[in-house]
Amino acid sequence: MQGHDGVDGSTHIFQSLMAVILDRKANPPERSYTTTLFRGGIDKIGAKLTEECGEVIEAARETGDAGRAHLVHEAADVLYHLFVLLGHCDIPLSAVEAELGKRFGISGLDEKASRPIKDPAKS
Repeated sequence: MQGHDGVDGSTHIFQSLMAVILDRKANPPERSYTTTLFRGGIDKIGAKLTEECGEVIEAARETGDAGRAHLVHEAADVLYHLFVLLGHCDIPLSAVEAELGKRFGISGLDEKASRPIKDPAKS
């Protein structure tokens, strides 16, 4: 599968996207949406991510080829904004990959049950 500018495969495009996002953080161009998000901090990035998650759910309810294309578009928006949030918090993709790797071979229900119980007073 070949994507934009000859980038092959999802893993490579994810790494390339994160590299661009981190470059925008280190060298913020004035006319950059990513720069605007970084300047707004977690509140702005989080609000945008929340908005995009809602849109991906709405798109998932749509039917047919147009609905499928809309869902793909919105899923890409969610991933982009999640990557910006990870970049803002200095969390590399490799940390997320490692976390997911730890979960392979474990039932999702068992993994969730093994997590520490959250104190509702701290939420």
